[in-house]
Amino acid sequence: MKTLLAPVALVATAALTALTAISALAVPIAAPAAAPTVAPIAYPTRTITIVVPTAAGGGNDAMARTIAQKLGPLLGQTVIIDNRAGANGAIASEFVARAAPDGHTLMLGYVGTHAMNPALQKLRYDPVTDFEPVGLVGYSPTLMVANALAPVKDVRDLASQLKAKPDRYSYASAGNGTAPHFAAELFKLNAGVDMLGVPYKGSAPAITDTLGGQTQFMFPSLFTAIPYVKAGKLKPLAVAGPRRSHLLPDVPTLKEAGVDGVEVQQWYGVFAPARTPRPIVDKLNKALNQVLADKEVIKRIEDHGADVEASTPEQLGTLVKSELTKWKAVVQKARLTAE
Repeated sequence: MKTLLAPVALVATAALTALTAISALAVPIAAPAAAPTVAPIAYPTRTITIVVPTAAGGGNDAMARTIAQKLGPLLGQTVIIDNRAGANGAIASEFVARAAPDGHTLMLGYVGTHAMNPALQKLRYDPVTDFEPVGLVGYSPTLMVANALAPVKDVRDLASQLKAKPDRYSYASAGNGTAPHFAAELFKLNAGVDMLGVPYKGSAPAITDTLGGQTQFMFPSLFTAIPYVKAGKLKPLAVAGPRRSHLLPDVPTLKEAGVDGVEVQQWYGVFAPARTPRPIVDKLNKALNQVLADKEVIKRIEDHGADVEASTPEQLGTLVKSELTKWKAVVQKARLTAE
């Protein structure tokens, strides 16, 4: 039986092999599916607007114009500035959040619009979900300044005068929920003093009234204040940051001046409306980082007391979330209100 089964098995195997070969010839082999073709996004196709949430003439405005001047040629379109001051940056922020997500409307946001103001009050925009981060621009410490004619020698002298007469002086801010407001209130809390706060619609008008003596003190960014300090129109008292500034090496930090716990770093970043396509965000990030690598741009920004720092969109997004958490805690600790 074993000798008969072997040939039969061989014949069956041969038949099966032949049938498989015939089937292979009869059925055409499907070609690999072609990868879908994605048409590149045409961008930009018209003028790009960078919305600045403060009045013209302030530090944010100067920074935005410096960037816009170099960004336009890289993108092949004109880049203009649209100043929309008011409500501590909320007006500009809401405008950009509701704009078409096509990369033609951007915003120079900062710690006030994306962390401090949202930490202080409920707004009609969400600093995290209503924006696509494009990239960080840089940082600037907050500077405590006085009117050039204010009869105050230093921080200790000011604290002593305020403890004796709390209603003697007032401070200007760019609005409640802004860095100048938070810094001043933290100073009052940690120095154990009181001083009337006067909110303005942006740093520029606040600086103007401090120069004129209507208010005597302010906590603007170093970027905003340095031109007036160099001109002798504002008297620098202390840096509300972790270290002294290379532009003002003789000006102590508030910690060195005897008031600890007042470190307010202002940061700046470019944002687009949420749902802006990733290819557009990436193109903007690449162009922005090229601008920030330009030696002329670096010098302009650093001459005003800010440190240039580029980033990825993800790094800026992470910063916004962490800063929002930080300033919510400060609002509770200092019992700050929007009023």
